[in-house]
Amino acid sequence: MYPPRRLAPHGAALGRLQPDRAADVAQANLTETTATIDDVTEPIDSANTLVRPPIAWAIAFVVGLGADWLYPLRLMPVSVARPWIGSAVFAVGFGLAIWAIATIRKAGTRVETYKPTMSIVANGPYRFTRNPIYIGMFLGQVGLAIGFDSLWILATLVPFYLVIRYGVIAREEAYLERKFGEVYLSYKSRVRRWL
Repeated sequence: MYPPRRLAPHGAALGRLQPDRAADVAQANLTETTATIDDVTEPIDSANTLVRPPIAWAIAFVVGLGADWLYPLRLMPVSVARPWIGSAVFAVGFGLAIWAIATIRKAGTRVETYKPTMSIVANGPYRFTRNPIYIGMFLGQVGLAIGFDSLWILATLVPFYLVIRYGVIAREEAYLERKFGEVYLSYKSRVRRWL
């Protein structure tokens, strides 16, 4: 019997092999090596979110646009300058998200939910809300809905919000509480989730 060994990340070694050899190597790995939960000694240092927020945002927009193409539902009266108002709301959301990302980068930590957080950021827009990037995304979606004059794009905010709130933010908050303990709990008690 071979001693237990750590396996390469899923598909890492198989990606470089010829297609006909990949299945043989995968089968050999399964028969030669037994990996158990006990072999994993370090927890994953990330929020382990359900989905990456920009992907969820893009899906919500595309689904709304597709629904609008199939069955248009107008959002605004024709007399309203929709492109200008939509562009302004989108620009505010985009600006807030960029400000938040720049603040995180300046603090030396990461924006990506699948990478480790290095510190709690409590300045810039994070003084007012714990989730300025997501608020920026929501505002961006509202701006797109106004600009495209689409009730469907606005309606996709509901599932997008639910995915962000329960599939991303809930996991991020649990991760930050585990990793930073009282530092994060103190920040959480001072700053609201939204506004």
